[in-house]
Amino acid sequence: MGEPLRVGVVGCGVISEAYLTTAARTSELEIVAVADLDRTRADATAARHGVQALDLPALLAHDDVEWVLDLTTPAAHEEVALAAIAHGRSVYNEKPLCATVEEAHRVVEAARAAGVAVGGAPDTVLGTGVQTARAAVASGAIGRPVAATATMACGGHEAWHPQPDFYYAPGGGPLLDMGPYYLTTLVHLLGPVTAVQGLATRPRTHRTIGQGPRAGEQVPVAVATHVTALVEHASGAVTTLLMSFDAPASLARPIEVHGEEGSLLVPDPNRFDGEVRVHARGDEWRTLPASAGYRDAGRGVGLVDAARSADRRTTRASADVALHVLDTMETVLRAADAGTRLEVASTCDVPPLVPLTDLDALGRPDMARTTPPTAVAS
Repeated sequence: MGEPLRVGVVGCGVISEAYLTTAARTSELEIVAVADLDRTRADATAARHGVQALDLPALLAHDDVEWVLDLTTPAAHEEVALAAIAHGRSVYNEKPLCATVEEAHRVVEAARAAGVAVGGAPDTVLGTGVQTARAAVASGAIGRPVAATATMACGGHEAWHPQPDFYYAPGGGPLLDMGPYYLTTLVHLLGPVTAVQGLATRPRTHRTIGQGPRAGEQVPVAVATHVTALVEHASGAVTTLLMSFDAPASLARPIEVHGEEGSLLVPDPNRFDGEVRVHARGDEWRTLPASAGYRDAGRGVGLVDAARSADRRTTRASADVALHVLDTMETVLRAADAGTRLEVASTCDVPPLVPLTDLDALGRPDMARTTPPTAVAS
């Protein structure tokens, strides 16, 4: 193991705890400092995790920062990323990569000109759940994939999030918020997207915060909160996608993939692990053992992936995939507005499969080991 990847964290909201917890578990990441517009929140986060709190200019100028982990709201992703790149830092953005494809292109082009890297969540796809499913598809366990369904149904994040405003502002909504988990998984399983059709609705103009100091306060809704789409992949497979903040519950599986010779149940792509089940033609449902992916991973493993690369800048949680997913989602919403089928302008390379990697103690040489993915038994 080499030197840890030195990271500065911008944004100390709810999701930062997950990233900082992962960093505390691994010798491959070192949090240099944290920053937030609310200095009190930055100080509290720094105290909990034993790191330094700085303002944003000081963090970006810190000599030890290699990567900036941007956990701000989508509307701020471009501004923070461009500032970091101007200081020669690589950037890893929470999802979506930016609020718009246009902004994402500016970030990627600036990084290319500066000779730094851009990565983007979700990195949940690098866990054993999605990667085992991907290994199963690649092994021919279900034959040639022809169709998939992807379903995320909930009543809205205002029920639990104390500051849910950005979920209902431009750059938010169920598709932009949760769609990256599902579409990134589908790109890993079925390849990039070529065209989409969509429908989108906004049944309510306001949402009521359910808990926290603002409980009872209403938040305006400026985006579609129920989106359905048909997604065509370059492989020829077609996905039926449903993303909703208007459906309180569902028994539908998060993702099902159907092939000529069988069907596959993929676990929740918002998690790193979970049960992968396969039903070959003429057989019964079987649970597959983990055969690929980072085991016992947490948010931030995409940065661990970069730390393990030869140049400390290459990650499977790449901007290439994140931008294509953002482009796909934006095209779905445009298709819904136009009432027509639209081609997706971008494409991407699918990152290499993650070998099965034991991360019981991330980055510790005595416990980290990798094994090649195994073929799925017939």
